[in-house]
Amino acid sequence: MRSPANTAPNNRALLRKLLAIAVVMFGFGWALIPIYRKICEITGINLLTDPDPRAAERVRNTQVDTSRTVVIEFDANKQGPWRFKPSVGHMTVHPGELVRVDYELVNLESRALAGQAIPSYAPQQAARYFNKLECFCFRQQTLAAGESRQFPVVFVVAPDLPAEVTQITLSYTFFEVPAAAPAAAPAPRG
Repeated sequence: MRSPANTAPNNRALLRKLLAIAVVMFGFGWALIPIYRKICEITGINLLTDPDPRAAERVRNTQVDTSRTVVIEFDANKQGPWRFKPSVGHMTVHPGELVRVDYELVNLESRALAGQAIPSYAPQQAARYFNKLECFCFRQQTLAAGESRQFPVVFVVAPDLPAEVTQITLSYTFFEVPAAAPAAAPAPRG
């Protein structure tokens, strides 16, 4: 049997090890978001989208190239209790043409939900030629219980898009952001 005098140093050593593990785990969890963003930035996938401050200027200074067309396919995916779809499956546009498409988002829950749309493009190189002036992906969206909304995406495909790119797929994945949803009002006491 061990005496109480021998177990106290062992317990303190174990406590230090457990605290160190807890600190490392907390630090790793805290660092996951910036690490994820950096990986996405390097690979070019699932980028959180910020409005391009120069997009409006580029649109004013472009000419519509009527000599060629590009087929834009629209895709919608969801993670969470949503119904999410584009108003059209595809459209044919001219590079330099100002285009609008709407996406419908419905909250299927009986509580308010917040979410964020993450865009992706195929082929991946098309992303730099796809200039969005207005997009629901620029910020989180909050919908009340059962609420349905139409969100516009206004964009221009840059005229300097390489000629071999004749089709672009714009895909959004809409994720629930649980921490951003407003708290439910307390039930009235009767």
